[in-house]
Amino acid sequence: MQVITTLESYADERGNRIEYDGEPFPVKVTFHGSDNVLTVATKVRTPDLIVQFDGDGGRVRIGPSRGVTLRAGIRVGGGSQVKIGPRVSSTSKANISAVEGATVVIGQDVMMASDVQIRSDDGHAIYDVRSGRRVNTARDIRVGAHVWLGLQSVLLGGARIGDGSVVGLRAVVTGRVPNNVVVVGAPARVVRRDVAWERPHLSMDPRDKSAWPEELRTPYWALTEETPARPSLARRVARRLRRG
Repeated sequence: MQVITTLESYADERGNRIEYDGEPFPVKVTFHGSDNVLTVATKVRTPDLIVQFDGDGGRVRIGPSRGVTLRAGIRVGGGSQVKIGPRVSSTSKANISAVEGATVVIGQDVMMASDVQIRSDDGHAIYDVRSGRRVNTARDIRVGAHVWLGLQSVLLGGARIGDGSVVGLRAVVTGRVPNNVVVVGAPARVVRRDVAWERPHLSMDPRDKSAWPEELRTPYWALTEETPARPSLARRVARRLRRG
């Protein structure tokens, strides 16, 4: 096991690497296996970064900060990946986990409130007693661009969030969320469509926000795309019978 406490270019005899050419700063990067790679953009602001590689062949990539701050604890299993785009921020440390070959992708300009959890896995295996088969395998997670993840929100394996959406306080997302919607609850459900949001904090920006000026609107202002309705249970059963 190798523990690195300063972010700077690094390579060891087991093929583990840190790719970074900016100013050194304190971090905690732990390599348990081999052939793992942490790639960090030159201009980043990550004052509380912890990365743990538990297996072999893990990959973590962090894009440039562009004026915002990212705090994250990242855990990566063998053959798994975490990709964080440019201008991703978090109020407090976001916990991100990708294991069992899963990939977590966080798009550009994502804003995370405090205590956000993004987990491709449950951390421990759960089995069906009758069959003995595993019922909670890890799954990929994809967060689109300009998504706001609210306080203590949770994204679990299989979550796919469209651009420009808002995930409400303590919501739990396990499936697909369309673009430009607000979702709340556990499991998360859509409560509003055709929405857009902007970064300036209500207490820090003196501008009137009763309406956002058209000239200041970003490309993420978009109508929600229509999604096909999920087939009824009866129709899904009929399909399976025909296949059988």
